[in-house]
Amino acid sequence: MLTFPPLAVLGAGSMGGAILRGVVASGSAGPIVATNRSAASAASLADVPGVTSVALEEEPSGNTSAVATSDIVLVGVKPAMVPDLLAEIAPHLRPGAVVVSLAAGVTIETFERILGPDAAVLRSMPNTPALVGKGLTGLAAGTRADAEQVALVRALFETVGTVIEVPESQIDELSTISGSGPAYVFLLIEELTRAAVAKGFTTEQARAMVEQTFAGASALLGASGEDPAELRRRVTSPKGTTERAIAVLQDADLSGLFARATDAALARAKELAAGG
Repeated sequence: MLTFPPLAVLGAGSMGGAILRGVVASGSAGPIVATNRSAASAASLADVPGVTSVALEEEPSGNTSAVATSDIVLVGVKPAMVPDLLAEIAPHLRPGAVVVSLAAGVTIETFERILGPDAAVLRSMPNTPALVGKGLTGLAAGTRADAEQVALVRALFETVGTVIEVPESQIDELSTISGSGPAYVFLLIEELTRAAVAKGFTTEQARAMVEQTFAGASALLGASGEDPAELRRRVTSPKGTTERAIAVLQDADLSGLFARATDAALARAKELAAGG
């Protein structure tokens, strides 16, 4: 079984913490150091087996100490904080260390330029279902990351879900689908729940109906291996109630609506990458 080398998670917030917990739960973790700015945030990870949780307000050199003993470094701080953090840790990276970005909108070029010619860099785009081991992570390799390093980082993210390798040019596009996608699903659940309440169900009943329907449909899709269009057709009896409802949704140009929504998300991602 693969055992991961020493890992540092710099800025172990919700996403970094989820990945950290996934690695630990896999039973393949080596030593892990996690850093957070506050003692309160550090305390939330103090009970995770095999993890040394460091509060930077108490140990200001925590980031540099962490990378000095780690072969994989996950950078999970806010995007605006990334350049200063990279400049701080660059002189302390171990030879052959792999640095992985969790920061939206920060390019591989930025990482490689600040870290110098010896750094192997990958850029990732996980989504929030990683918190429950059902994530989707897009992974793009930098110019100096070799196949073995990419495979290692892929295995790391596979502890919290599925991984898709893409060129960096597609990371922003991927973020508009899987990165923002959970919010689209939650919005659909919200609106269908409101429709159920409007038809006389209690909020508790409406939530149970809608949430179990979404969970069950997703489980059926995954278990069946069928195309979603085929599963939809099986539910949609000719001249039945579902057919009438689907017609309303299609008349509203649902496909065009999703295209415009994801285009808007992509435009904003490019603005953020440009510092806007």
